[in-house]
Amino acid sequence: MKLDILVLAAHPDDAELCAAGTIAAHVNMGRKVGIVDLTRGELGTRGNADIRQKEAEAAAQAMGLSVRENLGFDDGFFKNDRDHQLEIIKVIRKFQPNIVLANAVADRHPDHGRASQLCKEAFFLSGLPKIETNVDGENLEAWRPNRMYHYIQSSYLNPDFVVDITDYWDVKMKAIECFASQFYDPQSDEPSTFISSQNFMKLVESRAIEFGVVIGKTYGEGFTVDRTMGVTDLGHLV
Repeated sequence: MKLDILVLAAHPDDAELCAAGTIAAHVNMGRKVGIVDLTRGELGTRGNADIRQKEAEAAAQAMGLSVRENLGFDDGFFKNDRDHQLEIIKVIRKFQPNIVLANAVADRHPDHGRASQLCKEAFFLSGLPKIETNVDGENLEAWRPNRMYHYIQSSYLNPDFVVDITDYWDVKMKAIECFASQFYDPQSDEPSTFISSQNFMKLVESRAIEFGVVIGKTYGEGFTVDRTMGVTDLGHLV
């Protein structure tokens, strides 16, 4: 299946927290969007990997994804090395996306920045024909997407552009709420974490409001870019 947008995420729920509105907006435009999670989030303090898998499947339905897969890398310990790069290359070549969304270039969780760099390097290498990627006896053709953008996570980064998600805020929240094991639940007896506090969900909304304000909308999601962007129609800028 060819995707228009491939979202790469270190953990199940990364994409939902930071890009679910953008995903839902593009699905509504008729674009095919998929998520590939790098790990199962097995080191998460609350819940477990099996629960996270079921939550990820529910969130995929909420956002209308065309596909969701998991590479099963070691949570917390995956590396930016040849073996891991090749697995990402296979994913990019398999789905041949035009656009890739990836983790924040820097964040409080070390997996996020490392995943960002891993995906960035695989993005480039995927376009080199001399790198062979055999899957089930078939060599996948070289493919380099047109663009890679990085969503913004817990640590504040100045966005290079903001997507208006006002009409898709409810979808974003529905997708986030699918990960009930991870977030605030007054009935839970599991240990408290940074993302399970009431204030974390306030952060998610306040960040979306702030990004919305800067483009004159109600809610927004911010992204950073490694290269200068260009436009052909000033009328498309909001």
